[in-house]
Amino acid sequence: MSRVAVVTGGASGLGLSICEHLARQGRHVGVLDLDAAAAEEAASALRASGAKAVGVAADVSDRAAVDKALGEVRAALGPIEILVTSAGVSGFVPFEELTADVWARTLAVNLTGTFNCVQSAIGDMVAGGWGRIVTISSAAGQTGALRQVHYSASKGGVIAMTKTLALEYAAKGITVNTIPPFTADTPMMRTMQESKYLPPAEVLARMVPAGRLGTGDDIAAVCAFLCTDEAGYVTGQVIGVNGGAVT
Repeated sequence: MSRVAVVTGGASGLGLSICEHLARQGRHVGVLDLDAAAAEEAASALRASGAKAVGVAADVSDRAAVDKALGEVRAALGPIEILVTSAGVSGFVPFEELTADVWARTLAVNLTGTFNCVQSAIGDMVAGGWGRIVTISSAAGQTGALRQVHYSASKGGVIAMTKTLALEYAAKGITVNTIPPFTADTPMMRTMQESKYLPPAEVLARMVPAGRLGTGDDIAAVCAFLCTDEAGYVTGQVIGVNGGAVT
């Protein structure tokens, strides 16, 4: 069955890898991203590979924009049955220098943005008696991270939200799981390296028992499995795809 999937932050990085894996499963994919041109470019590439896809722009922190974007996906592809919340912002700031504006924006995108997207989409899943939700959190939300109290708090909230939603919707045929990456080679990580907030890749790789950084495909392969019928008995789980870095 060709189910409809929406991936937020789907135009680049982990989100784009997830879109590609879901498309290869035969899903119809709504690529949701803050960058309208990038969303359409990603959707166009998926269509060129034979998938049915649409690119839609939205700031996930804006509930009205999310509702409008998901409405566009429904109009183009049908009811939303799979949701992956990959959109996020990061940053490094010592706690005493953290401003209220940066704190609020980080939670608005990472935590409230996840809430907005799930609440806007889940009615379709309830109506259909089937749904798969995968949130992309972070190892920082499990262990904490230096100079990232805002980011860690937002991602820890995503983990708690995921567990609670799983309890609330398990009997309705909807699974809700989270993947908390540790070090994945993404444009966001490379930007942090260029700004000297993170060390070079070879240094980060030594922190991972597997001896290498994660890739978008590593995360996306597990995410895609969680969106299948076969994963119907997996819910409320924090599934680390991190090469053994967090156990």
